[in-house]
Amino acid sequence: MANGTESEDDRTRIRTGRDFEREYRLDADEAGRFLIALGEQLRDGDELTISTDEWELPFAFGEPVGLEVDFEGVDDPELEIELELPGRTDERAPDVA
Repeated sequence: MANGTESEDDRTRIRTGRDFEREYRLDADEAGRFLIALGEQLRDGDELTISTDEWELPFAFGEPVGLEVDFEGVDDPELEIELELPGRTDERAPDVA
């Protein structure tokens, strides 16, 4: 294991305390399948995992989820959809006596 970031199957596990960004250019079918799989994870629980053969990003998310729809209709029309998931905290409120 390198610096505690490798999982048992040698994929880099992305953890809290580290920034990570990847950008992909996909055809609509592949992007749709990704969004459906992501949506199913959002619907079914409060944790999700995104992965490739090289890396894995597990994420425990909280509420509320932010969703932004941005349409630029001038010149070259473009639709941007952004989903923002806050991290889940395991903190509890203190007792009130």
